[in-house]
Amino acid sequence: MPRTARDVVFVDGVRTPFGKAGPKGLYAQTRADDMVVRAIRELMRRNPSLPPERVDEVAVAATTQTGDQGLTIGRSAAVLAGLPKSVPGFAVDRMCAGAMTAVTTTGAGIAFGSYDVAIAGGVEHMGRHPMGEGVDPNPRFLADRLVDPSALVMGSTAENLHDRFPGITKERADAYAVRSQRKVAEAYAAGRIQPDLVPTAVRSAELGWGLATEDEPPRPGTTMESLASLKTPFRVHGNVTAGNAAGLNDGATACLLAAEDVARELGLAPRMRLVDFAFAGVEPEVMGVGPVPATEKLLARNALTMDDIGLIEINEAFAVQVLAFLEHFKIADDDARVNPWGGAIALGHPLASSGVRLMNQLSRLFEERTDVRFGLTTMCVGMGMGGTVLWENANWEGAK
Repeated sequence: MPRTARDVVFVDGVRTPFGKAGPKGLYAQTRADDMVVRAIRELMRRNPSLPPERVDEVAVAATTQTGDQGLTIGRSAAVLAGLPKSVPGFAVDRMCAGAMTAVTTTGAGIAFGSYDVAIAGGVEHMGRHPMGEGVDPNPRFLADRLVDPSALVMGSTAENLHDRFPGITKERADAYAVRSQRKVAEAYAAGRIQPDLVPTAVRSAELGWGLATEDEPPRPGTTMESLASLKTPFRVHGNVTAGNAAGLNDGATACLLAAEDVARELGLAPRMRLVDFAFAGVEPEVMGVGPVPATEKLLARNALTMDDIGLIEINEAFAVQVLAFLEHFKIADDDARVNPWGGAIALGHPLASSGVRLMNQLSRLFEERTDVRFGLTTMCVGMGMGGTVLWENANWEGAK
């Protein structure tokens, strides 16, 4: 039977407020699966015209798939969220790009015609499950010199990027971090971040029950002076600090994808259209440069240049990684297209969940910027990869 690819749209996205990982963080005594269940339930509540039985797949990513992030979390979260037992689910692991891969995988399934509607997202409880927990790297990685020893320490890979791009100084990275904190503070003050957030129940043995309603990591008073005094834990007299990198965080995301014709049938309003995506590999010891070849591949395949891209949501795992991307594409450090409402240095980076946070933020920006047609969500990925997704604004004024 001949098949025709269908247009895929991003309908809606939500997330829990992000918390700081650790015994004093928001979610210290909250289960990881309960966080992503909260996001899925909110997604369904916000879209009442979608019959639950019309959801064809639930894909949930986690980097550390054990404990309350295990048990094929896409399926277990679907059951816990109250979706019909007929709705299947699966788990995804592409480290930091887990939720991004959940979206591209289910989106490809929708385009192919195997699904009509899918939920995709991610969760990471880094307080309960630190990155690398239970991992047993094959000794041949080092014995056969397949990777540099620093490849397994994300902060060290960021220091390696500073070596590769000597023009990206610590001062330049700190200045980028200060801008990210400021932009998040301004976006919060304008009420732009809050619509994506799902109030989430939290528990403390000392304080009892509470409600998380805003992100815990932002430090709005950050200055160049305060960052200058921070330690460089990955290298003596290095460049990477807790101030110019994303922290260790807990949080969950979920989004609703559909075939465009099915969205219309169900009365769902698309925010943006999935155009294409690309993943690429790089040397693991400089994994932060991964978004560059992924984006180059994507732009070339679609006969576009960076001048055609009106908005860029790039995950701020480390300031140097963002700046390397900008430098490659000859984009100014303070270009208004890049993370207009700030990024992970301020908001946090709960690993596998972050890809959908980027998409949520881009889709909100598209609603405000109807003059912009194309936008990117892009991120570096541990073990030497990058991922980039190209989106078209469903409300682009040029289409009218």
